[in-house]
Amino acid sequence: CSASANKPVLTLFTKKPCPLCDEAKEVLEPYKRRFILQEVDITLPENSAWYDKYKYDIPVFHLNGKFLMKHRVDIQKFEDQLRKLELQRE
Repeated sequence: CSASANKPVLTLFTKKPCPLCDEAKEVLEPYKRRFILQEVDITLPENSAWYDKYKYDIPVFHLNGKFLMKHRVDIQKFEDQLRKLELQRE
């Protein structure tokens, strides 16, 4: 069974350097077995649309393609949304 195929995808919109992004990843560390982290570097040319949208807001998180939070990790919100997705899968 490929459990990882069903895991929610948490997209982190980031750029280098991003101390807030590093901090956010540390906060999410205890949950990392429950989701797949996908990082999008908004400074890359192919991500210019995201750059225009989020250049003043990173880190920005999307969960399964939907906007979730920005600037800081809201653990309560993250847990609630993650739990919702996990319940949908069962």
